[in-house]
Amino acid sequence: MLAFYYDKSFEGLLCAVFDAFKLKKMPECLLTEGQVEPLLVTESHFVEFRNSKFERVQTALEKKISTTSLNQLIYVWLSELPESDLIIFRYICKVFKAKHSIETDFADPDVLFVRDIAKKVSRERHYLMQFVRFTTIENPIKYSGNNQPDKIYFSVVAPVYNALPLVVNFFKDRFADQQWAIYDEKRQYGYFYNLESIEKISLADPDELIVNGQVRQKYLSPNETLFQNMWLRYCNALTIKERENPKLQRRQMPKRFWHYLPEMKGK
Repeated sequence: MLAFYYDKSFEGLLCAVFDAFKLKKMPECLLTEGQVEPLLVTESHFVEFRNSKFERVQTALEKKISTTSLNQLIYVWLSELPESDLIIFRYICKVFKAKHSIETDFADPDVLFVRDIAKKVSRERHYLMQFVRFTTIENPIKYSGNNQPDKIYFSVVAPVYNALPLVVNFFKDRFADQQWAIYDEKRQYGYFYNLESIEKISLADPDELIVNGQVRQKYLSPNETLFQNMWLRYCNALTIKERENPKLQRRQMPKRFWHYLPEMKGK
């Protein structure tokens, strides 16, 4: 069994594809340095990261498949599922070996996996676009980033898949005149928009700012609690009790998002 070692980045994965065709050897597993090898591994290859290698593979891939299929591969990568990188690797190799497009060859398990998982990640992306709620924070604790403001709109999320990179441009366009940050507490990183650009951040002490998925009361602006209570009362006033459908509500708004939503307090 042949194992390829790479840096566990998408660009590094494309470098692994380059090496596989150059060496004319296809690995049975993809590992990172320090990871325990399966018992049946008899040969190893360490993939050297080079910009020229992944750029060449990326350019060739863009010519062979549609933008939709290329985005699906990115979505599968962000799924963080076990061996998703190996499935992407095999998919790309099949693209280059095939004389015709494999994008709709759903008899192939790798093609079917890519389509199905990409749909799930896309659904998570839409959930984030729908259910992110911002709270106003004054004097936030420091994070590892530049241009730290005195007041920002802050949101906490914990998506099943790593879908946060897929929605930052949506929020940049929608809230272009506000400084905001969205933090993924599950993966302990986020993005901050400073009115000019988006930068990746990590909190220096997440437990100091966030507890049970909510920003601690002492960091909220004076009017934030008032606004949240007003929004809750407004939503309750619009609700027609006789037409409540909890089953449909849970299907359209998964319960795992409820504790992030001010309008769902007490439910």
